[in-house]
Amino acid sequence: MARYTDSTCRLCRREGAKLFLKGDRCYSEKCAVGRRSYAPGQHGQARKKVSEYGLQLREKQKARRIYGILERQFRNYFVKAERMRGVTGENLLALLERRLDNVVYRLGFADSRAEARTLVRHGHFLVNGRKVNIPSYLVRQGDVIAVRAKSKESPRFKELAAAAAHRTVPAWLSADAAALEGHVLALPTREQIEAPVQEHLIVELYSR
Repeated sequence: MARYTDSTCRLCRREGAKLFLKGDRCYSEKCAVGRRSYAPGQHGQARKKVSEYGLQLREKQKARRIYGILERQFRNYFVKAERMRGVTGENLLALLERRLDNVVYRLGFADSRAEARTLVRHGHFLVNGRKVNIPSYLVRQGDVIAVRAKSKESPRFKELAAAAAHRTVPAWLSADAAALEGHVLALPTREQIEAPVQEHLIVELYSR
C-alpha cells in the first residue's frame, strides 16, 4: 500500500501551519514550524504571488495531510460527499472525521493520527465488540470503540490512558479514559470539527 515516507515536519512547513502530525513534539520548542516558519527548499523564503487555483490547491493539500490520506482516496471521499444530502464541503469533513483512526485520535487513545492508524492496523481496537483493523472504517452513531483487554495491559496504553484523562473530546464523542472506551454520540457537524480548513475552496477546486 502506498504511503508517505518523507519528513513529516516538512508537510507542516509547506502549509505554513501546525498540522499536529507528530503528537507532543508539535507542542514543544522542537516544532519545525516554530523554528522555521517558511516553506522548505532553497526558494522557501521567496515571496510568491499565489493564484486562486494555488489557494484552492493548498487548502486541499492541507486537509489531505491533516488526515493522512493519499490523493486518490481523498478524491473518492469527495465523490461520496457530493452524492450525499447537504453541503458537499461539510459532508467531506464529516466523512474524514468519522474515520476510525481519526476517532481514536480524537478520543485521546493516540498522540497523533499516524500513531492511531498504526494501532488500529495492529488490531488493538474493537468496534461494538468486534476487532476492526481498517483505519478508514467509518464509525456510526451509537458505535462503541474500545481497546482490547489484552492491549490495555501494555505500557503504551497505560501511558495513553493517563494522558487521555486530561484531553478534551469533541461534543459528538464521549470517552472513558480509565476504561479506554469511547462512544459515538452523534455524527459530527461542521461546528464540532476543529480542522483549520476552508472546505469551500476544496469544492471549488474539484468543480473546475
